[in-house]
Amino acid sequence: MRKILGGLLLAAAAAMPVADALAQAAPRNTLVVMREIDADNYDPPRSTARGAGEVIYMMSDTLVSLDWDMRTVRPGLAERWEVSPDGKTYTFHLRRDVTFCDGKPMTADDVVYSIQRWVDPATRSPVRWRAGPLKEIRARDAYTVEYELNEPYGELLYQLTLFFASVVDRATVERLGANHGVQGFNGTGPYCWTSWTPRQELVLTRHPNYRWGPPIYQNPSPQVERVIWRVIPEANTRLAAIQTGQADVTQYIPYVALNQLRAVPTVRMSQQPNYFWDHFMGFKVDKPVVNDPAVRRAINLGVNRTAIVQATWFGQAQPADAYLNPNVTGFDAEAARMVPQFNPDEARRVLDEAGWRAGPDGVRVKNGERASFLVYGLQTAEARRYLEAIQADLRRIGIDMRVQLWDATVGWGRLATQEFDAFVMSYPYISATDGFSLYFDSRNRPTPNRMNWNDAETDALLQRAKTALNEADRLAAIQEAQRRIASNYVWLPIARESLWVAAAQRVEGARAHGIYGIGLYKGLDIRLTR
Repeated sequence: MRKILGGLLLAAAAAMPVADALAQAAPRNTLVVMREIDADNYDPPRSTARGAGEVIYMMSDTLVSLDWDMRTVRPGLAERWEVSPDGKTYTFHLRRDVTFCDGKPMTADDVVYSIQRWVDPATRSPVRWRAGPLKEIRARDAYTVEYELNEPYGELLYQLTLFFASVVDRATVERLGANHGVQGFNGTGPYCWTSWTPRQELVLTRHPNYRWGPPIYQNPSPQVERVIWRVIPEANTRLAAIQTGQADVTQYIPYVALNQLRAVPTVRMSQQPNYFWDHFMGFKVDKPVVNDPAVRRAINLGVNRTAIVQATWFGQAQPADAYLNPNVTGFDAEAARMVPQFNPDEARRVLDEAGWRAGPDGVRVKNGERASFLVYGLQTAEARRYLEAIQADLRRIGIDMRVQLWDATVGWGRLATQEFDAFVMSYPYISATDGFSLYFDSRNRPTPNRMNWNDAETDALLQRAKTALNEADRLAAIQEAQRRIASNYVWLPIARESLWVAAAQRVEGARAHGIYGIGLYKGLDIRLTR
């Protein structure tokens, strides 16, 4: 173990010249947070990047917040709220002590402006649907907001915890225009925008008035004077920096080093057990070969997820034996039992019974068509490793899987086409209804419903899950939707990632949260001992 870590540190030493900013110990009363990549901008409704969200949560607040269990909605800018009997109107009662970073008081007008801007087609937010079927949002008085829907939307409070719903300052948005979140930001969060050097670092300063942090924290005010979000692409450099005190905290830990890092006495590790970030393969159910449910079932049976997790994530992820994490709100155990588990002999039997016979090259054939399909994905180290393993597993049952990986700069465009038969992806979610509404609603074709799943019963179940007034009815609907999808083998669930946050010796109170894949959430409770 010591030898492996030593090798990592030696590799890190060679990489250090590319990170000159880490040449010295982290500054006094300044928290240095390391991450792998930057974001394109820091305007809440205009970016879906995790890299944007992790900083936006520190610079802004939402009406409500999410507890560590990833289930319980807590107060945020709203100290309390009520829902009308018909489920269509939410009344939020705002705190009266909130200010923006420039000292201006925040009122209901700011909330109304921010939500209206989020859903305005002119903003072109890729996630405006998360605001629900909004009819009107209005300020009843300076500290009361009414959020009226066209129909009930049981997911609303969950969605309003996400950084897309952050409250922003209208004057700053109008002054900066398209450069809002690029050249400046004025929020109500615990830290304030100071400067941004793209692909290098973003600097925040403590909001001096801030004392309204979510009740999930012991300290409602920031304990650190300054936060530097520093981009360090090299994994070995991040490992060396966290161990030597040149930086303070990171969630971007290479899986191969997790066990070793947990044994280092100068590093504090925090894990979030309720972390909802999954990897899967989705099948275009209307394309040749993968349009056969028997083939999709056989693929599920033929892939050894346990071995893949060991080879790809070095045992630091969980094999995905269901479409959803069992800890998520709305999870259905019966649907989970319907997902075929590794059994290559059963996979061969299923293919035989469906008429897929072995060809001269070992690849199965039916009615003159080879059991061959093309997979698209984004170019990542994890995707390369697990696709190679899946490819080998499927070859052993007579299925030929071809792979094309794309750089992210062009990959998202390719994934919106009909060029491929299947695709691989990872994604965050906050509930069963959230994840399934995103991927299986027929209105979301061709993306993010890249499977082209078009099923009236699924649509009806998702609609019931979102609009039913009774919690039991919502749960019954989303559980039935899970069973319908699982019984049609629309996905191959692959793995559930884990979330760890590593902190240097001088850092206390760093706890992994996990909302939208984000480790530090607001960074409250963190303090530096020197």
